[in-house]
Amino acid sequence: MTTTDGPATAPGQDETPLKRALGPKLLILFVIGDILGTGIYATTGKVAGKVGGPLWLPFLIGFVVAILTAASYVELVGKYPKAAGAALYTQKAFKVPFLTFIVAFMVMCSGLSSASAAARAFSGDYFTEFTDAVPATLVAILFILALAALNLRGVSESVKANVVLTVVELTGLVVILAIGAYAVLNGEGEPSRLIDFHTSGTGFALMTGILGATALGFFAFVGFEDSVNMAEETKDPTRTFPRAIFVGVAVTGTVYVLVALVSSLLVDYRDLEKSSGPLLEVVKVGGLDFPPKLFALIALFAVTNSALINIMMASRLCYGMANERILPRAMGKVLAKRRTPWVGIVFVSVLAIGLVSTGEIAGLGDTTSFLLLCVFAVVNVAVLVLRRDPVDHDHFRTPTALPVLGAITALVLASPLADRPADVYIRAGVLLLIGIALWAVNKLVLKARGEDGAPEA
Repeated sequence: MTTTDGPATAPGQDETPLKRALGPKLLILFVIGDILGTGIYATTGKVAGKVGGPLWLPFLIGFVVAILTAASYVELVGKYPKAAGAALYTQKAFKVPFLTFIVAFMVMCSGLSSASAAARAFSGDYFTEFTDAVPATLVAILFILALAALNLRGVSESVKANVVLTVVELTGLVVILAIGAYAVLNGEGEPSRLIDFHTSGTGFALMTGILGATALGFFAFVGFEDSVNMAEETKDPTRTFPRAIFVGVAVTGTVYVLVALVSSLLVDYRDLEKSSGPLLEVVKVGGLDFPPKLFALIALFAVTNSALINIMMASRLCYGMANERILPRAMGKVLAKRRTPWVGIVFVSVLAIGLVSTGEIAGLGDTTSFLLLCVFAVVNVAVLVLRRDPVDHDHFRTPTALPVLGAITALVLASPLADRPADVYIRAGVLLLIGIALWAVNKLVLKARGEDGAPEA
């Protein structure tokens, strides 16, 4: 094996390495906590608005798509256990620095739009269950600043907070499942809703409606790809990651489908669609006497966990890109005492605050899905290309059919067939233009320094 339990190194950058603090159990909880959160707690209602009563179907399809791409990430992180993730895989496969930068930038922006969606969810119906005296935008901004401060303290503190928050958010979903079980046993709910599509027409219209709901619902599954950016802070990543990612996706996928079934069974999709806290609606109509304020508090912890990990991962991605010379070297600076990438944390937090003002939960969540689906298509192709690049240690190898199917399904869900609003494409396009501008500026800086700026393959 090429890894040890000692500190990770970052060749050519800051001499202070990242700390290997994550073992197998912590990483599994980390992956589950990264996937769970804002998606299921806040966008369930918007997904229902697109498909109607069969709310469970988009989550089931999303689960399959996630497993296909997760298998590619498991193979690649086993071969190349470094923090740069998709950017590293793209460069090694295609050796086109511009494409590498765009992929890396899209991944980073997806994390930021996800954190911004979480901030919006935090300041929505769950928060107003307690008070509506504070402006929602101010709440969202203060929320991001608090998480940035926690990230600066260190990965151990952030991951321990993640473990606590993961247990809390799982508890909230268990409450929803308990309410569903109680309803079924007492003959409550409306089973006919589970197959009552609200999409008008049949054939193509029905297909695009389901694809649109799946594309938005896929936001609930993003997160497993973030975990590979923790490779340099994980003990023995080649052995640890396969189990952690597959267990994480399987657990969350099962929970999502069950929660979607309960939500549709007990609440009309129109009521779910109107709420930024749809699971709170389930609690309020459920037969069990569970305090709505307590559930709202649990939901706030859940969306906090999502934002915490997304800001953490975006900052680690900045660190990894700096190591690959895709971003300026300053992005790789690490606090000597805390051993955290402080420049990256500050940078991504500022961008996340800017994104908060550009959209609501559904729009930001769909933007996250779109950006990542484009990246997933590239990664699934990259894993096939990199079969020509053997390494000197054993690692997981996914069946060839899985990345092929993963690329196809990702492209379909990213295409206009998914019937997403135009503002999602506009927001993603603006972010991409910003990325291209940054690429040009970075090239000029590197040229002035006499460097070629080409990432190592």
